[in-house]
Amino acid sequence: MRRHLHAEWTKLRTLPGTGRLLLTIVVLTAAVSVAASAVVSCTPAGCGYDPARILFFGVQVSQALVAVLAVTAISGEYGTGMIRLTLTAMPHRTGVLAAKAILLAVITLITGTAAVLAAALTARHLLLGNGFPAGMLDLMSGPNLRAAAGSVLYLTLIALLSLGVATAVRDSATAVGVVLGLLYLFPALILMISDAGWQRLLWQISPMNAGLAVQATTGLAALPLSPWAGLGVLAAWAAAALLGGGLLLRVRDA
Repeated sequence: MRRHLHAEWTKLRTLPGTGRLLLTIVVLTAAVSVAASAVVSCTPAGCGYDPARILFFGVQVSQALVAVLAVTAISGEYGTGMIRLTLTAMPHRTGVLAAKAILLAVITLITGTAAVLAAALTARHLLLGNGFPAGMLDLMSGPNLRAAAGSVLYLTLIALLSLGVATAVRDSATAVGVVLGLLYLFPALILMISDAGWQRLLWQISPMNAGLAVQATTGLAALPLSPWAGLGVLAAWAAAALLGGGLLLRVRDA
């Protein structure tokens, strides 16, 4: 596994634009959270907003860049034909995919932590100025800490989901389209369907809706799933994608 990790790390860090993409994830997460914080306010009568969801709102946008990063980690090799050299040098295909998943998870954890921290620190000042109580914005409180850590894990699971999809479909554009479709199609369908039962079911199986429940710090009783259970739904999607991609990688020709 050490040889696999070294080889995959060399390829990942030498991909064109990887550094810029990671930096953009951090900047975009913070910028979108700041923009969201600038347009909400809390009155003496009540806030009506979950402050953690506002603080980490940028995750909903930057997840698309995380998906692009994960897709390019393997689909680029299919596009150039380098995958044949990779599998010739390291014929243990499951090990190749496992190494990619481990490195991608570590990089996303680090980048996601920086992004969430930047978003929290910059957006918090705006929310305080817009009337939100300091107690609601205590970043070390249990609910807010869970929302922050959960947002980082959310981005990491998005990366693993994207890697699995890209391994299965091979083509970069198709893989990104499938992942973004999975993320954004369910929320659109929920808005289009009037039946409450179907809305609840779609919410519960939606990778994005269920996964982002981990950011909730208010109104938890009204959620179709608890925060950690919602993140578990996304974890199941990621595991299924990696399993499917891994099986196809083993049985298909490079």
